[in-house]
Amino acid sequence: SWLPRDFAPSIRIVATDIDATIAGFVRGQGTVCLFLAVFYGIGLTSVGLDFGLMVGIATGLISFIPYFGMLVGMATALAIAITQFGEVLPVVLVLVVFGAGQGIESMFLTPKLVGEKVGLHAVWVIFALMVGGATIGFTGVLLAVPVAATIGVLVRFFLVQYLASPLYVGSSDDEGTP
Repeated sequence: SWLPRDFAPSIRIVATDIDATIAGFVRGQGTVCLFLAVFYGIGLTSVGLDFGLMVGIATGLISFIPYFGMLVGMATALAIAITQFGEVLPVVLVLVVFGAGQGIESMFLTPKLVGEKVGLHAVWVIFALMVGGATIGFTGVLLAVPVAATIGVLVRFFLVQYLASPLYVGSSDDEGTP
């Protein structure tokens, strides 16, 4: 009710777009986490790792934190594998499960399920994660994609406004003079 009346419809449209983008990010990231929980759980159990299902599910569910979730899960699984097996091959198989999970997640799942939902190219997602991590650290990594998606919505809105403005289109009474 406090919005300027002339701009209220535009502000509401932008707010709705940002809300839809953030909701798409949360849904997409949730789907990625569930897939990874199933993948890691099945993979670690098939390797024969004690508590493999539990470690896999926990790893998948905390993988909403980029890289951190996978690293914690991999460290836990490797510690269990080294203690349990005492051989090199099962430890290598645990590493293969995590490598395959990361490959699938970074090449297919995140670009398709998260990148498309937020309207960002995969390169922009990676750039946002790097900038967020470098500037704010761990919190920046958590907030990087939602903030980048919000900036993307605002940039697209202002681009549409600019392309429809007299500044871009020009006015009919101008005869090409600056």
